[in-house]
Amino acid sequence: MAPKPSATDVENVLLSAHRESLGSERLSAGEERFERRRKTTGLWLAPLVTVVFLLLPLDLAGNQQTLAGILLGVVVLWVCEPLPLPVSGFIGVAATVVLGVAPVDDVLEPFGSSTIFTFIGAFVIAQAMLKHGVARRFAFRVLSLPGVGSSTTRIVIAFGAITCLLSAFVSNTATVAMLLPTALGILTVIAKLMQDRGVVAADFDPRRLRVGTALMLMLAYGASVGGLLTPVGSPPNLIGRAQIEEATGVRISFLDWVLSALPVCLLMFVVLAVVLLLLNKPEIRRIEGVREYVAEEREKLGALTRAEKNTLIAFGFTVTLWIVPAIVGLIAGNDSALYRTISDRLDEGIVAVLGASLLFLLPVEWKRRAFTLSWPDAARIDWGTIMLFGAGIIFGSLLASSGLAKTIGESTSGALGLASSLPITLFGVLLAILVSETTSNTAAASVVVPIVIPIAVAAGVDPLMPALAATFAASFGFMLPVATPQNAIVYGSGTVPITRMIRSGAAFDVCGAILIVAVLPLTVALVGLG
Repeated sequence: MAPKPSATDVENVLLSAHRESLGSERLSAGEERFERRRKTTGLWLAPLVTVVFLLLPLDLAGNQQTLAGILLGVVVLWVCEPLPLPVSGFIGVAATVVLGVAPVDDVLEPFGSSTIFTFIGAFVIAQAMLKHGVARRFAFRVLSLPGVGSSTTRIVIAFGAITCLLSAFVSNTATVAMLLPTALGILTVIAKLMQDRGVVAADFDPRRLRVGTALMLMLAYGASVGGLLTPVGSPPNLIGRAQIEEATGVRISFLDWVLSALPVCLLMFVVLAVVLLLLNKPEIRRIEGVREYVAEEREKLGALTRAEKNTLIAFGFTVTLWIVPAIVGLIAGNDSALYRTISDRLDEGIVAVLGASLLFLLPVEWKRRAFTLSWPDAARIDWGTIMLFGAGIIFGSLLASSGLAKTIGESTSGALGLASSLPITLFGVLLAILVSETTSNTAAASVVVPIVIPIAVAAGVDPLMPALAATFAASFGFMLPVATPQNAIVYGSGTVPITRMIRSGAAFDVCGAILIVAVLPLTVALVGLG
């Protein structure tokens, strides 16, 4: 008689996998070889592409050929990633000055954009939310709602809702990294319950449960969906908005963006839940124990601390002032002197740094002169993304000022026969999704939006809609672990097989593209942007 297999230690398997791999990717030997080759290829291919393009006998006006050669080299570096993405951007920026594309002051001027300060302020506030546990407290509050903790379907949906709302204001990557331990804790409770009920074999692998895949992919994909809701939710949003405003002269306010994005995000979330739960159908529906787990975790958090209250004050102050100009515009009209004065003085970048500054002024313990946030805390924000964004808007500005954007638009429009808004929008969405699967979302927006705008202009189409759709699509990239950091984090937990990620991600890529093309033009028109 064969010996009875020993029961799996569920907690040790799931939580030890998390400790080993939080924020890292677990790649197979073949995938690691591919990554090494990809990076090595970038080191020689980028300069080769640039040099060959500069030597071609092209009839381009001014310095357009030089700028195009530099941009091609930077795009290769961004796609192959042999260097950190911000460094690749810096190399390209420096090359534009060294090779005489434009004077240094003209090249670097866009780096002082208000959007840069919006990034900085929003990142500092998000850092305070993470440090003091405001976001984690919110997550457990939602999970404790009546009925949520008794159904696997409701848990997956509720966890996705939490992720979406948090990632609208906190970095997608930070949101996923913060909530991953909670997701693993909930998965541990579910796996133990299945083991006790005999739903699975005693020696089963809890990392291969379909409910675990659904929960983890909802965490990763939900962050990308929620990041679309506000301009500060994801770097591609601010990159795309800045380039759209520069090209069209149309100002997209915080409230305008939210109103345009909200219906799209809600529909995307519904589709996401359906796709994940159909393709990764949970092994059981009714569960027990999750409510108790959540209650224990909430009890550990205790009452709101002074630091949490201060963080909420700074957050509320910032969001309120972001919305005020749009409210004044609704009441007094966008052409009124009052609206122009308020919108100019309550610039989003200024409001963001003012809100962030409150964190250094609101005390948590006055006797020790201890404040809500210290500079070492703030210095840990994602400066690399800010630098990469700066490089992106510099290239966008150079494309316009050199005339290269117009040249690209006219030639592409003629070659592809893109003559109306719908095919141009569809082209921008598909290109952005394709690029975002192979490189960062931020780099995807920096590459694709400057291409889409001149194509629309050349075809005599308002570029706002196609460029905004491409901006939204740049936040996609659901098929591969290397597509986004949040994908890499959940894949690194060991609970998401690569085949399930590809299958689920491909399905959601297609559904998301259809939603953007079909719904976003309607919401933009209703808001009055287009």
